[in-house]
Amino acid sequence: MTRFTIASFNVKNLIEAEEEYYRFEEYTPEEYAWKRAWLADQLLTMNADIVCFQEIFSEDALRDVIIETDELGLAANEAVIPDRSKRYARKAIFRKLAYEPYTEAALAFAPNSFDGGPGQRRPGVAILSRFGFDGLPEVVQDLSEPLDIPFSDLGGDDGGSYRLSRLSRPILKVRVPVEDQVVTVFNCHLKSKLGEFPRREGAAFPPEADLVNYDAAGRAMGSLRAALRRMAEAWVLRRAILDELEAGNPVMVLGDFNDSEHAVSSEIITGEAPFKNYAWMRRHDAKDRRDRYSDEEDTIIQEAVGKVRLYSAEKLFVKKSLRDMVYTSAFGGVFESIDQILMSRHFLPEFADRIGEMEYFSVLNDHLTDGSHPEAPYNKLASDHGQIMAHMVIGDGDD
Repeated sequence: MTRFTIASFNVKNLIEAEEEYYRFEEYTPEEYAWKRAWLADQLLTMNADIVCFQEIFSEDALRDVIIETDELGLAANEAVIPDRSKRYARKAIFRKLAYEPYTEAALAFAPNSFDGGPGQRRPGVAILSRFGFDGLPEVVQDLSEPLDIPFSDLGGDDGGSYRLSRLSRPILKVRVPVEDQVVTVFNCHLKSKLGEFPRREGAAFPPEADLVNYDAAGRAMGSLRAALRRMAEAWVLRRAILDELEAGNPVMVLGDFNDSEHAVSSEIITGEAPFKNYAWMRRHDAKDRRDRYSDEEDTIIQEAVGKVRLYSAEKLFVKKSLRDMVYTSAFGGVFESIDQILMSRHFLPEFADRIGEMEYFSVLNDHLTDGSHPEAPYNKLASDHGQIMAHMVIGDGDD
C-alpha cells in the first residue's frame, strides 16, 4: 500500500525579476524574492508528491521556488526530526513530519505556444513528481486538425460553426508510476473568464475595453466568446481523457478550470451524470408513449456512462465528511471554486475494481484575497488561488 498526495497550485504569474510579462507588469528584485519565498512556504506546507502548477512563465523561476522549498524543508527536518541516537526516533509521527526534498523529482514544463516578447508573454503549465514519469510528457495545444463545431438554428438550417485550432494554454499529460500502477495525470488551465473583444482595424483598443463608456451588451458578447472557447478547450481535454479511460488507464485531472464544478466546461470534462433509472426514460426510438428502456438496458447504459465519468475530489470529500464547499479563487471580490481535482472511478470506494481511494481533501485558502480588497497590498506577490490537495492511497496490504 502506498500513500501519496497530489495537488493543484496556480502560482499567479511566476517569472523572474525585471521581466515584463503583461503590459507594464513586472517584479522588482525585492518583489520577486518575496514572491519566491511565499510560494516556497506554500509548497513546503503542502509537501505534495505530485504538484500541477499553472501560470508558469519561466521554468527557471519554478526551479528557483523548488530549490528554496528544499532549503526550507531540510532546515525544518534538522529542527524537528530526532537523530538515530534518540530512542523515540523511529516513531511513525516523525516519518509523517519529515520533508522529502524534490532533489530527485521529475519536472515537466509545457510552455505556451502563444508566448511573445516583453509585455506579450503567455503562461504555461508544469508538473512536479517525486515518483518520476513513465515515458515522455505530452503537450496538447496546437491541434493537428482544427476542431470545427457546427451549429444549426432552431429550424434545423445551417447555423454556422466555430473553429478552434489552438488552445489558449497547453494541456500537459504525464504518466506517473505509483506502486505497481501507472496513473495518467492531466494538468490544464482553461480559457479565463476575461472577455474576448476583437479590435477593429486601425483602432488602438476594442471599444468594449473602455469602461468609462461602458458597453454592457458588448462586454456580454465578449464573455460569450470566452465561454465558447473555454468549452471547446474542455472538449479537447475530454477527448484526451476518453482515450486513456478507453485504454483502461486510471486518470486524474487537475488544474484551473476557470469555471465552477456545475458549469458547462466542467460538465464536458467530467462527462454527463447518469440518470438514476433509465428504465423510466422513453426510448430514443420509441414507437408509442409506453416504449421505455428495459431494466437490462438500464444496467448497460449505467455502465457505459459510469466507466468514462470523472469524479470531483472536493465533492467526494464533502460527501464523506459533510463539510461545506470550499473556495479556491478570488477575483473582483467574488469567491469561487474553480480549481479542481477529478479522478476516474478507479479511485471510488464503491467501485469493485478500484485500485485505491482518496482518504482526505485539503485546501490552503486562508490568504484568498485579490486586488479589489484594500487589505491585500501584496496580492500580485502571492496568489488569488487556494491550493488544493487530495490525499490518496493506492494498492493493498500494510504500509
